[in-house]
Amino acid sequence: MGREVEGASTVRSIKPPDVRKGEIVAATRALFREQGISRTTLKDVAGRVGVTRGLIYHYFGDMDGLVEVVLEAYVAEFVEAVREWDSQREVGNIDRALVDCIGLFRRVLQTDDPLRADLHRAENAGLYLRFVDRAVEAVVDSIRATTVEAYARRHEIAIENVRETFTVLVYGLIGLTRSHPETEDSVLIGIVRQTLYL
Repeated sequence: MGREVEGASTVRSIKPPDVRKGEIVAATRALFREQGISRTTLKDVAGRVGVTRGLIYHYFGDMDGLVEVVLEAYVAEFVEAVREWDSQREVGNIDRALVDCIGLFRRVLQTDDPLRADLHRAENAGLYLRFVDRAVEAVVDSIRATTVEAYARRHEIAIENVRETFTVLVYGLIGLTRSHPETEDSVLIGIVRQTLYL
């Protein structure tokens, strides 16, 4: 629970660090959606939350540090969506699993979220690549620990170079669905089948 402290001309609320950090990240995400990454400043974030810029520096270092935390939250959401897909898939029903997995990629990658659209702008190219790299690594780690091991046990198949194979596959799916959104699901499913010898 927070408490209020009176300053020279204002009353500010003191909250636990985790609560305050969450508010700062939520405000930053909202501002990124509203005005874009490159047009959002620490002053904007501080004003939205009602804190000093110094507090944001204390928690996140600088704007780059804050951007990294926001992107990590998006990566975590993507990984959570993959885990949910994995937990709900019907064991042994490869066709349904592939259809659902491709649908998941489409939903995540073709969202109307303005922040994701802003990541595709030329000035954010480096940031976008870092985001994709982290997302691919996190998704591959999640798939390796759950889906791949379960599949290999059930079908007595030894999948070689698992990390490398799935890294190429996930990068490929992201790139293809982003650059050619008109690619039919059946084509994407066929690529996954060929790559994994399903």
